[in-house]
Amino acid sequence: MSALDPSVRRGYALGSVATGTFGTVPGLLLLPYLTDSLGITAIVAGFIVFVPKAWDGVLNPIAGRISDRSTSPAGRRRPFLLRGGLALAACFALLFAGPVGPPVVAGTWVVVWFLACATAYAFFQVPYVAMPAEMTLDYRERTKLMTWRVVVLALAILLSGATAPMVVNAFGDEGTAKGYRFMGVYIAAILALGVYGAWRGTRNAPEHRVETAAGSLRDQLRLVSAVRDFRILLLTFVLQAVGVGAMLAGVAYVADDLLDSAAAATILFAAFVGPALLVTPLWERYAEQRGKKSGYLIASGFLVLGAAALFQARAEQTVAVYLAAAVVGIGYAGAQVFPMAMLPDVAARDAAVSGENRIGVFTGVWTAGETLGLAIGPGLFAVILAIGGYVSSTDHTAVQPESARTAIAIGFSLVPAALIAASMLFLRRYALDDDLKVTHEL
Repeated sequence: MSALDPSVRRGYALGSVATGTFGTVPGLLLLPYLTDSLGITAIVAGFIVFVPKAWDGVLNPIAGRISDRSTSPAGRRRPFLLRGGLALAACFALLFAGPVGPPVVAGTWVVVWFLACATAYAFFQVPYVAMPAEMTLDYRERTKLMTWRVVVLALAILLSGATAPMVVNAFGDEGTAKGYRFMGVYIAAILALGVYGAWRGTRNAPEHRVETAAGSLRDQLRLVSAVRDFRILLLTFVLQAVGVGAMLAGVAYVADDLLDSAAAATILFAAFVGPALLVTPLWERYAEQRGKKSGYLIASGFLVLGAAALFQARAEQTVAVYLAAAVVGIGYAGAQVFPMAMLPDVAARDAAVSGENRIGVFTGVWTAGETLGLAIGPGLFAVILAIGGYVSSTDHTAVQPESARTAIAIGFSLVPAALIAASMLFLRRYALDDDLKVTHEL
């Protein structure tokens, strides 16, 4: 089978600027914005972070079904990238531009605009993730496509995750609401650039269309859920998303309350993403030689070891903490490359067997699960903070009890490690990878 043009791979990968940025910044900064700038209690803040993203769990399969039925001459999925992505950028700028007044007013503003962000993101993310299954029918070519995507994803996480806290602190006094407003506009600009780049860069991408599946959305969801390998892969990925979401939510708290340094958040991100940039091509090579499932299991093992080692996060152990973060980064790179390449394998195999296009429904359910996991993670971290007695404030002056510091360490390390370890038990039952390797070799 013919390989994709390198310009198409690069163009598609630019969409990860948007997915990486929106997947990182709210998980990193929204919870501390609510608890430490707006003075909202940890348990309520966790609820505010959870509900809008949980909405995507309902909306994403619908967005997938709508894109499946698209007949646009510009491509089945591409028009959604521009419309949904630019709407996301505009809503994100407004998310952090609300009033600082009574917590109920400030919290309502965040809920409304985070819901708007989640809605717009669904109509960008679902068609975007569905595209690889229609761009190429080749098992290995999808891995190459995902390698480019994960490299850009890592760069986007580094850029947004490392610089967003710097913008907050540069334009506001120790993370005040003013700094968050500037950050919202800055991140919106990054989102818009990534969205336009993906839309423009995929204009020449091939599209292997399959007949749109008949029947209602409920019928399609039932058929998709009956695919055993998809269920296994989705459950694995969602459990890991919960763990990663909890870790993201904990970065600012670890930096401020355990490492006693606002700059530590940026260093943690650099330690996390730097190795990911280096090892992503190695994970691609491993997939070609040994298969995607095997690589996914090994990458998950790195995640477990690194996350567990982060329990030692204290000011006197900073070097060890950053090394543990680097181990997490090595695992995270593989834990993105492999499932992102395995999902289109599952969806394309179903399309080939059934003769009907349910790719959008597959990716809608997938992205719904991912988004839900990334929403549950910060919510779970907030619950752990509340159990530990975390003290919310409006000016970062609250002194945290030792129980709260211990809760931060547990929510940031041991809980994610346990969730990811549990996911590996399900991943071992995935069988499609072996079948596809044999088919490709023949």
